[in-house]
Amino acid sequence: MATTLDLRTQDGSTAGTVTLDDTIFGIEPNMAVLHQVVTAQLAARRSGSANTKTRAEVRGGGAKPFRQKGTGRARQGSTRAPQFTGGGVAHGPKPRSYRQKVNKKMTRLALHSALSDRAHSERVVVIDAWRFDTPRTKDAISALTSLGLDGKVMMVVAANDDTAVRSFRNLSSVQLVEAGELNAYDVLCSDWLVFTSETLPGGAS
Repeated sequence: MATTLDLRTQDGSTAGTVTLDDTIFGIEPNMAVLHQVVTAQLAARRSGSANTKTRAEVRGGGAKPFRQKGTGRARQGSTRAPQFTGGGVAHGPKPRSYRQKVNKKMTRLALHSALSDRAHSERVVVIDAWRFDTPRTKDAISALTSLGLDGKVMMVVAANDDTAVRSFRNLSSVQLVEAGELNAYDVLCSDWLVFTSETLPGGAS
């Protein structure tokens, strides 16, 4: 059954209704795919910049520490071998990428699963448009209050909606993303999803 929401205005009043696309907001969330895609997304954020020096990269150790025979000790060729203090590190971390391969079909399914979860929880709000005359954080706070939004809010804005972006961007509880940047992890980290008629996935009907 299609999900129908009130189309809200910036001041909290109702401007009609909007029907969500069932193929995006009405599926049964696939938790296995959702977990795999979110794990891959978090892995891709790792810098992978940890670096240790091998015995070839540590400075010094050019001279043989003591003669080969006659000392009673094990033969050694350099004080920069891993067993010496100040020596190189054996099998230590090197810069690498932690990215995991996830195909587009899985990524799309994970996003639709996350959006459907929020829709089932009645945590999706659609407004007709943001109508700020000038960028003002005070007006943005007033709009959130009128709409009854608290906690973490993900605001999906149009690329050309500069006034709305500048109004909301100083609020720590609001995350601004463009429609093309929607992803499963950020959706799951938000308490509310706010779309405009223009940015609603699947379009407003």
